[in-house]
This record gives sequence, C-alpha cells and structure tokens, in this order.
Amino acid sequence: MKSSLFDPSYVRPLFPALSETDEKAQPLIFFDGPGGTQVPQSVIDAMSDYLRRRNANVHAPFTTSQRTDATVAAAHQAMADFLNAPSPDEIIFGPNMTTLTFAFSRALARTWQPGDEVIVTRLDHDANIAPWLALEEQGIVVRHLDFDPEDCTLRLDELGSLLNDRTRLVAVGGASNAVGTVNPIQAIVRMAHDVGAQVLVDAVHLAPHQGIDVQQLGCDFLACSVYKFYGPHVGVLWGRYDQLVRLPAYKVRPSPDLPPGKWMTGTQNHEGLAGTVAAIDYIATVGREYGSAYAAAYSGLQGRRLHLKQGLAVMQAYEQRLFAYLLDGLESIPGVRIFGITARDRLHERTPTAAIRLRDIRPEELCRRLALHGIATYAGHMYALAVIERLGLLEAGGVLRIGLSHYNTQAEVDTLLNLLSDL
Repeated sequence: MKSSLFDPSYVRPLFPALSETDEKAQPLIFFDGPGGTQVPQSVIDAMSDYLRRRNANVHAPFTTSQRTDATVAAAHQAMADFLNAPSPDEIIFGPNMTTLTFAFSRALARTWQPGDEVIVTRLDHDANIAPWLALEEQGIVVRHLDFDPEDCTLRLDELGSLLNDRTRLVAVGGASNAVGTVNPIQAIVRMAHDVGAQVLVDAVHLAPHQGIDVQQLGCDFLACSVYKFYGPHVGVLWGRYDQLVRLPAYKVRPSPDLPPGKWMTGTQNHEGLAGTVAAIDYIATVGREYGSAYAAAYSGLQGRRLHLKQGLAVMQAYEQRLFAYLLDGLESIPGVRIFGITARDRLHERTPTAAIRLRDIRPEELCRRLALHGIATYAGHMYALAVIERLGLLEAGGVLRIGLSHYNTQAEVDTLLNLLSDL
C-alpha cells in the first residue's frame, strides 16, 4: 500500500480514453464525468472476456451458462459491498436508474391510496421527479421541497410543514447533478420516518464522489448508475429486503417470487454486470494502494468493503483539492457566475461539479467553443429541469457544467481556465 498523497498520474495510464486525441490531434480533456465517466482497461477487458468466454443466458447446466450465473452473483455481491448493503439479494439491476425508478414507483403506488402523498425536491434530477408526478393520474399528491437559490441547498426547515400522516415517500437526491449540492440524507430520513414515510435516494451523482453506506444512511431505497463510477451502462436499485419481499412487482409469471429475481425484469446486461464487478474492483484497488490514511475511519469494515470506502475517500479528498483550485480560477475571471456552495470550508457539502455562466454567452455556445479545443463539458439543464427553472435560467439556456473526476489534472483545469478567460 502506497502512503503518498494521491496523484492522478498513478491511475491515468489505466484509462485508455485519457490518451485519446481529437481530429486536430488535440488531447481530449474530460470534464463530463457527471454525465458518465471514462472506464479503466480492466472494465473493458472484463466485458470483452464475458462475451468471449461466458456469453449465455442463465440457469442452465452447460459451461457458459454456469459462468454467467457466477458473473451475475459476483455483480450482486460487488454492489452490496459498494453500498455496504446487508445482503446481495437486496441489489436489483436494470438498464438505468430512470427505468428502474419508473417501474418501482408503479409498484409502490399499488400499495397506496388516492390522496396519499409523495414529497420530491426542486434540487433533483427529473428521474427522481417525473416517476412520482406520473402517479398523479392515480390520485397521488406530489408536494415539492424548495431550495435556497443563493447557495442551492435544500430548505430543510420547510420539510416539516410538508410531512404529514398521508406522506408515503420522500424522494430526494443524494447530490445535485446540476449544482453539486450534497443533501443531508440522514436528517431527511429521520424526519420522514417520524411520520411513517419511507425515503428513496437518487444517489447517481453522489456515488462517484463519496462512499455510500445504506445502513448508516437509514434510507429505505437507493438508486445509482454504474456508468457514473467508471463502469458500463447499468442501473442499480437497492432496497430493504423486507420491503422488496412485501411489495408487489410487475413481472412475468415464471420469474422468482423473491428478490432480487422478482424485480429484475427480463434478461440482464450480463457483459455490463461483468464490467460492474471490474469497476468496483478498480475503486477498491485505489483504496488498497493509496488509502492507508483512511483505514482507521472505517475500522468496522474489512476486505473489499473497507477498500472501497478508502478508495472513495482518496478520490474525494483529491477532487476537493482540485475543485478548490478550479474555484480560485473561476472567481478570478471577470463575468463568471458560479452557482451553489463556494465557501472553501464547506466543500464537503458538495461534489466537484461546477455550474457556471459567463457574461452573456449562452452555455451551449461556451460548450461548443470548449469542444473545439478538445474539452468535454455539458450545457443546458442536464435533466435537472426543476433546478434550472428555480434558478430562472431555463429560457437563458441553463448553465455550463464542469465536472471533475479523480483522473483530472491541474494542468487540464489550467487549460479550461485559460480558454474561459480568453472568452
């Protein structure tokens, strides 16, 4: 185990995309992590190996099917380790978080009555808003928790007035994919549980930047996406086992009656599950190699669960340092407006994702100009429609989003800052 301060040069050679160039031979710079991260060679190899040596459907006695069964089981265990879930049977896989949430919202609603209520937040991605709004046609009432546009934090003091004995669920993001705010999930869970409501957390944007422990959070359900933390396009839903057993799933009749099978509709993306294991093992390797300073903080864990928490702590510490450097540069450019938390002593309350505007240049134009120099960013609302509407920026084109990952470098940030300064 290495004890030196983490440096991205340690891991960058493991990511083939980071050595790519564009048509003008310019190095590609990836600040698009909130939309999906790059993957290490080990993930590519695992998916390729599955298709070469294990490609089959499940539950047959022949060799490749048995290998596929082992791949699926390994993916359930890996995700259980990633989330510190009590059992791998609590892990549900699907095509993406949005599809899983739409299906799960319908299943939950089968146990509710007209007039029952769901609370969503205006800080969320629409994948954790639209599925609940769709239930209004069944008589479910959807209430909205606002956020403070000054620092883009939830108005937690208003949650108590929204909660009541008809509240069945609070749907809240772990972190905002638009402005980076990390929400106080444990406090929200306590308030919701006090009135008998459950909590579903959209952890898609949180999972790449902070270790998640569902037992510590206390939530009832949590969703994330593997392609946001160095893996393939696979969606994940975790739920408490007793709830997954109790709730009625939409499924074909031959499917199992117990989780996880009752919730995993149709044939899964097996090569994606092989890549999922490799992505999680990559994060664990970072922890094993560079995370000695964090061993004491997670003394209750061992093996891969320990190394995953160490790896994410290493990444988070480095990303916060790099993000502070990015903030320094952005604040030195005349005409830049940064949305969300910027106080340096509060960076632990956000992810390294900056939402900005530059003078009167529309974000899509900024995004296009940066792309001409090989820099990947996103512009617009990034499906966080409610956030951009609340900030009054929808008609103005939203924001430019700059997302840092642990494989980004200070030199890449300098390139970005110089271009924004020139603009």
